[in-house]
Amino acid sequence: MCKRRGLFVAIATAAVMTASLVHAEEWPTRPIRVIVPLSAGSALDIVPRIVFEQLSKQLGQPIIVENRPGASGTIGGRAVAVADPDGYTLLAHSSAFVIAPSTVPNLPYDAIKDFAPVAALGNLPNVLVVSPSKNITKIQQFVALGKERPITFGSIGVGSPIQLAMERLRLSAGFKAQAISFRGAPEALVEAMTGRIDAYYSPVLPALSFIRDGKLIPLVVSSPTRSPALPNVPTSEEAGYPNSAYRFWLGVFAPAKTPPAIVDRLSKEIGKALQMPEVQEKLAKLGVQSMSMDSKQFGEFVKHELVINTDLAKAAGIAIP
Repeated sequence: MCKRRGLFVAIATAAVMTASLVHAEEWPTRPIRVIVPLSAGSALDIVPRIVFEQLSKQLGQPIIVENRPGASGTIGGRAVAVADPDGYTLLAHSSAFVIAPSTVPNLPYDAIKDFAPVAALGNLPNVLVVSPSKNITKIQQFVALGKERPITFGSIGVGSPIQLAMERLRLSAGFKAQAISFRGAPEALVEAMTGRIDAYYSPVLPALSFIRDGKLIPLVVSSPTRSPALPNVPTSEEAGYPNSAYRFWLGVFAPAKTPPAIVDRLSKEIGKALQMPEVQEKLAKLGVQSMSMDSKQFGEFVKHELVINTDLAKAAGIAIP
């Protein structure tokens, strides 16, 4: 009896796997929708559009990018969490995805249970910038000032990746800081340039032209390795502050229960798209650093990042009750 039951289970499992593979081979037969939980024009919007333009050619189907901003990215996230798990609705999100569980009250989904991680799109370093009027040219001077009085720095909302990048540096270096919230990077950059706030941990791309024109002074980048766009600017860890690196990454997710074969194919196709020379050239101009991972590796990375960001939010005193 037990042998028959075991044989039945094995046959049933094989049938399910075969059906999943067949489904993946047929998929996609219609347009795919990708939801971006931020407004158009942000890095989280631009980078996926570059990758999915190439992916559309590979899959032979249109890929429609839809912006659904609001509520710290949770509106767009929920739309994907409750979508049919058929491979036709995807989420392009950032490290904010693993911050929200610690900073957003009543999160309308479970970041781990309700999603299937598909692929990482890359890492976007932030650069810590100050106005020339501050007479600060080295991170050590900046830290010394922060030990005398609280540093004021720009933030794009409570618990944003930009705020956590600064909190990571602050906790490592041991200085005091006060976040000043703005609606977006342009406003925060202007306030940093005028010196009305002490600093801004800006994404590299919007700050680059101001750095080249001498209107902003770069001190360090947040990523574990230097940014190709700013090769002479050290990382915060190179500058002597251990455990101060912060990854601002971008990735793609599908609803939970999406057939594994479809997730695997999506992951491989996105990997191919990221290797295309024209895609690499466009991403390099945006300062995007490669993060080569398959779907399983990306899933483990997301779980690890959730733990790290939960601990960081609590240490910075910005976690929800």
